[in-house]
Amino acid sequence: MMISTWRKRRAARLAGKRRLESEMGDIEVTIPNHFRCPISLELMKDPVTMSSGITYDRESIEKWIEAGNVTCPVTNRVLRSLDPIPNHTIRKMMQDWCVANSSHGIERIPTPRIPVSSEEALDFHFKIKTACKNGDQIGCQNLAAKIKALAKESERNKSCLVATGTAGVLSYAFEEFSKASFEENVAVLDEILSSLAVLLHHDKATNCPGSDASIDCIVLFLKSEDLSARRNAVLVLKELVPILDYRKVDMLLEIEGAMEALFKLIKAPICHAATKASLMVIYHMVTSPSPSNAKIIAKLVDLGLVSLLLEMLVDAERSLCEKALGVLDGICGSDQGREEAYNHALTIPVLVRKIHRVSDLAMKFSVSILFKLCMNEKRENGGVLVEAIQRNAFEKLLVLLQVGCDERTKEKATQLLRVLNVYRSSVDCIDSVDFKNVKRPF
Repeated sequence: MMISTWRKRRAARLAGKRRLESEMGDIEVTIPNHFRCPISLELMKDPVTMSSGITYDRESIEKWIEAGNVTCPVTNRVLRSLDPIPNHTIRKMMQDWCVANSSHGIERIPTPRIPVSSEEALDFHFKIKTACKNGDQIGCQNLAAKIKALAKESERNKSCLVATGTAGVLSYAFEEFSKASFEENVAVLDEILSSLAVLLHHDKATNCPGSDASIDCIVLFLKSEDLSARRNAVLVLKELVPILDYRKVDMLLEIEGAMEALFKLIKAPICHAATKASLMVIYHMVTSPSPSNAKIIAKLVDLGLVSLLLEMLVDAERSLCEKALGVLDGICGSDQGREEAYNHALTIPVLVRKIHRVSDLAMKFSVSILFKLCMNEKRENGGVLVEAIQRNAFEKLLVLLQVGCDERTKEKATQLLRVLNVYRSSVDCIDSVDFKNVKRPF
């Protein structure tokens, strides 16, 4: 019945198309050759001319250059300059042609926005530094907003701004304005932080604002009620924390409300990007060799992070799953973290289930957590060892060794198999994906 209906609809569409063609006659619209890009052979949207004198569509020629080519695709001559020059004459002719053929369904190509140049980016840098020197909050705020708008406009703009070190200049501005009163400079700091959140993901982490005053301001935004400010703060922290020295990691721990704010972004998510960024910040903190590592883990355990992570892992998507397992692996490096994991009914079922179901990285973390829990088991009846066997951990680890993994994971899996084998003959296995009899606290 469905096939018959589809055929009737298709026949009706074809009949309508034939009527339209008969009404229009035998007119066939052909795109003039000089309007076609020599690379894509499609109607150009943003015609630019290279030093060889040949005009291309900007997107096509930029992909050609980004691939490492330095010659003209048509003439094969070495390009004296790799900077494309907008061909306004061809663009105007194309737009006139589109308008003349609009009755045949040809849409007018919009006038493209000219991408930001290196010279313009460097001019922004000069103006921002001048505004900082003069304490011009409004001027710097407007410049940061302009940079953010340009970065969001196109990937080419973003690449140009990153290449010229714009994030470093914005970080300098953030540090300068963070030295004064936060309340007085909150507007300009907020705008700069928003711009940094856009650029830092594509830039070197060394361009992050790392002074004590800057970290204080970022945490204040992280604790605010403004969702956008919280998101921007954690995105910048994600890039900043991996390069902080031990003292500043300790300082971040000591700032009142900082850990609670990171935890809140996981417990009450505002967006996927913020949740993942928060997990990455916590991961770097719990795996840091900082003297305060134990205090950091203890604080997170007290907040209830272990339980929250396990509940999240039941049906989390891959990227989130990998990050949550990474954090859990770091937490289980401490006695308090392992004790919390021992006491949660989801721990072993979730870990065993994730060994082969997500990714190589998730498998690596799952095996590592199981290793830490099983090798530190102190209960006489086997506890987690017995439950791991019941959830088919032994069989999954055997398969893991057969399909292959990195040497460290292979070593852990081998040791786990030896320990589990002691209890294997006396334990009945159950399906590792059966959560029916597991009591969850949510």
